[in-house]
Amino acid sequence: MTAYQNTETKVSAIEKKQNKRLSDKALRGAITCLGVAVVGLMILITLFLAFRGVELFTQYHHSLSEFLFSSEWAPNDSMEGGGKIGSAVYFVGSLLTCGLALLIAAPFSITVSVFISELIPNKTKAFFQMLVEILAGVPSIIYGWMGLTILVPWLKNITGRPHGFSVLAGALVLALMVLPTMITLCKDSYRSVPQSQRLAAYGLGATKFQMIKDVILPTAKTGIFTAFILGLSRAFGEALAVAMVIGKTRAFPADLLSPTTNLTSAIASDMGGAMEGGEYNAALWSMALSLFIISLIFVFIIGKIGKRGVEND
Repeated sequence: MTAYQNTETKVSAIEKKQNKRLSDKALRGAITCLGVAVVGLMILITLFLAFRGVELFTQYHHSLSEFLFSSEWAPNDSMEGGGKIGSAVYFVGSLLTCGLALLIAAPFSITVSVFISELIPNKTKAFFQMLVEILAGVPSIIYGWMGLTILVPWLKNITGRPHGFSVLAGALVLALMVLPTMITLCKDSYRSVPQSQRLAAYGLGATKFQMIKDVILPTAKTGIFTAFILGLSRAFGEALAVAMVIGKTRAFPADLLSPTTNLTSAIASDMGGAMEGGEYNAALWSMALSLFIISLIFVFIIGKIGKRGVEND
């Protein structure tokens, strides 16, 4: 009876082992299929954008230099073509608002993340982290509405301009939107600094702020730069909130208090009204392809920064 029970136990163990292997194979196959599906989807999106984005140059025979550097924007909303597709105003508007937003958000993201990560007691860190996460989850329409009802009238009053729609208004709204993401990424980069380096700095007589300035920030600079690039990438892709406060004036801004427009605002507002297959529609698809290429450039830069950080370590 004992020998029979031992044999039965061994058989049961073998069956469990085989079932576990089958489960592992099934799980691995499912994960592989999902990974291949995601990669395939990204390839399809890239090919689709490339196909639609180059129609402006292949079907309507416009030049890339005209598209990038001309400010004459009068595309023909038909399949005949012959219009003007200079998008320089949109590119300049995007670069100005996003660049200024990054300059505004960068120092705040560094200081606030240092405050949360290094200065406040552990008992209150969770509360401040929750506040940052709440800000990150606020819909963009809320930021845009607040900018329209609070920021724009305020800029109008303090500047004496006829209105407050401007590059500065768009940059301030964008800065507020990208700030939670940048704070979180900067804070995570500080956590990656080994505790031994902190203790070594204290052992050499450094104060808390000297340790932060000479140890934490230099060691975490790769993660900080990555946070900046990701923040800039999100700023370039934002449409609704910026469109509500930037003024949507198709002209180069005379200064930061002048209205202008940008790529995402133009695509979001005009794509629905452009005739499918027409020159206007093709120009908007080319602008969408430009945004996609800019995002790929940001991803490439992040990869380079991360690789350099690993090599330095």
